[in-house]
Amino acid sequence: MTLEKIRALVTADLTAVDQVVKERLSSPVALVDQVASYIIHSGGKRLRPLLVLLAARACGHRGTRHIDAAAIIEFIHTATLLHDDVVDGSSMRRGQETANEVFGNATSVLVGDFLYSRAFQMMVTLDRMAIMNILADATNAIAEGEVLQLMTAHDPSTTEARYFDVIHRKTARLFEAGAQIGAVLCDAPADLERALASYGRHIGTAFQLVDDTLDYQADEASLGKHLGDDLAEGKPTLPLIHALQHGSPEQRTMIREAIEHGGLDRLEEITRAVASLGGLEYTARRAQCEADQALAALAPLPETPFKEGLSELTRFAVARKH
Repeated sequence: MTLEKIRALVTADLTAVDQVVKERLSSPVALVDQVASYIIHSGGKRLRPLLVLLAARACGHRGTRHIDAAAIIEFIHTATLLHDDVVDGSSMRRGQETANEVFGNATSVLVGDFLYSRAFQMMVTLDRMAIMNILADATNAIAEGEVLQLMTAHDPSTTEARYFDVIHRKTARLFEAGAQIGAVLCDAPADLERALASYGRHIGTAFQLVDDTLDYQADEASLGKHLGDDLAEGKPTLPLIHALQHGSPEQRTMIREAIEHGGLDRLEEITRAVASLGGLEYTARRAQCEADQALAALAPLPETPFKEGLSELTRFAVARKH
């Protein structure tokens, strides 16, 4: 099933989410409107709001609160993108210039703050303390993940355990929150809520692992950002960590220096080393393992097209090429 067919399961819901996003982006401050619209409407797969919608429908949700919940998740995610691009000094995302490149760092940070606060305003209107708890904890974990990533940048001694701690907080936690909220909105039993939270955590981890392989093997035009961005920022992702553990002394020295100093001077050599040492295959296997656990977590859900959509979304997450 293609991503388009998965989306077709909740076409009306996605249209409603887009309308809510458009309405809630509105601000009397013109620059806020301009920057927020720029990043929200710059493309992207919208996997996180799609996950919320599918999870809620898979649990039998019949109301409309899942629409607001999906928009909230999208606002939080977009806020993290604005802040990430400033911290990383990124100039391209989704095939176009980043907001900080167009509007400046200060504006991007402040509009990111606006999106965070708008998300929390919308949480209040849902009037569900359980959802506020989930999202408050998730946004806090994301912030911790960003700080941990900053601490591991340019550190070639970063372990796999530390790497997974970063991506669990920085990426997987919002997927986990989105899936869990789908169950909470339906007052689903505790075991079903736990199952969906587990599903979200594992698919989010798989998604990030695939992202980290694409930085060394994707087509730049389809990827929508510069190849080697992680290396240029000195990020020791799993393909590099694996290569450091298995390379020759010369290869290890080359990779260590690249992580310590950043830059792309030896990107081609490092890309070849990562591939020849099995770094991409190893990371892909770990991604598939996470995907398998995500699929297993769906077992308690009743058999519906929405459950199948969640399964297919997992397969898409690991099979994608951009």
